[in-house]
Amino acid sequence: MARLLVVDDEQDVRDLIVKRLRTDGHDVLAAEHGAAALAAVARHGLPEAAILDVDLPGMDGIELLERLRRHRADLPAVFLTVLWDGEVLARARATGALYVRKPFTAETLRAGLAKALQAA
Repeated sequence: MARLLVVDDEQDVRDLIVKRLRTDGHDVLAAEHGAAALAAVARHGLPEAAILDVDLPGMDGIELLERLRRHRADLPAVFLTVLWDGEVLARARATGALYVRKPFTAETLRAGLAKALQAA
């Protein structure tokens, strides 16, 4: 199983994702926003993949992924969001990361993560 970083500012959503991923056997590091995620990675090391909300306070998930990829250019990632206007979609696609629309199911989350990990 993989070591994952999950970042979502909605605690209930974050907790649900973490619970599902840990049930699947993954080691999960969770954070509520980009700055907390970068601090956690500095303390615990880079994950094997990231699951990121796009609409985060301060630094959005796309910028967070760009910062994480300064340390590992091929870091697999999945974006979770309800925001898919033209600019957000273009920025997300430019990263090469996959995306899963909110609301999501356990199956769509697992499938997106599996696809991201296989592509790495």
